[in-house]
Amino acid sequence: MDQTSALVEQIVEAWTQLQTQQPLVQCITNSVAANYAANILLAAGASPAMIDNPFEAESFTTISAALSINLGTPTDAQMQAMQISAKTAQLSGTPWVLDPVGYGPILKWRSDMVDELLQYHPTVIRGNASEISTLAGNQVVSKGVDSTLDSADVYHQAKVLLTQAECIAISGESDFILTRALDAVIQVNGGSYLQPKVTATGCALGALIAAYCAVTSPTIATIAAHSHFAIAGKLAFEKAQTLGQFNVAFMDYIHSLNPDLIQQYADIKIIEL
Repeated sequence: MDQTSALVEQIVEAWTQLQTQQPLVQCITNSVAANYAANILLAAGASPAMIDNPFEAESFTTISAALSINLGTPTDAQMQAMQISAKTAQLSGTPWVLDPVGYGPILKWRSDMVDELLQYHPTVIRGNASEISTLAGNQVVSKGVDSTLDSADVYHQAKVLLTQAECIAISGESDFILTRALDAVIQVNGGSYLQPKVTATGCALGALIAAYCAVTSPTIATIAAHSHFAIAGKLAFEKAQTLGQFNVAFMDYIHSLNPDLIQQYADIKIIEL
């Protein structure tokens, strides 16, 4: 069995474990994404809890199987909860995912918080190409929180971030995943150009990575979550090309993914660094 086929088999096993374990995932996410991210996790087989109150953060993180932190629309209270939960996750060995939405000099308050959160060593950092490039120390002008860069142009820059996390995931037309465990970049193809036109798909992907981190290694979790999204997006677009119908079909395929569909449609390429 070649390396790509072995990865697909591990994705199938991760998906199976997700259905079996139904992990509890704490999400401190943005007001735009909270409902959508919760529904994606439920559809995928996980159990979401949108606990973002600083008075509840520590106790809840200790019982969670994974944590997802998203800087999309941070409030003062959320910022406090993020620090508490990230620190608690590190101390308890709970995997957690950091999504540095809007990271850069324009949104300094949230960006400073991202820099502080990095001391708690997220398991996975995921973002669009502009966010990851800026986090890696490059000067990038983004369009609001949307990327102005191609993910394929950024993964070489992102390698320096592996000192901060086990995996770095860059979303785009193709997704690129860097991992300490493999001396290579994993390219995940699939999806549809309509996905970025649905609010919170990227934010929900971060939550799904966290869910998979609860049941498998960070490397396989990150590849599995991206493949889950890519397959669902590809099949949804084959069924529906209008945005509203696509969104419904996408959620349906997130829910109805199975080992046969993974084996048939997983499109993974291993790129040597």
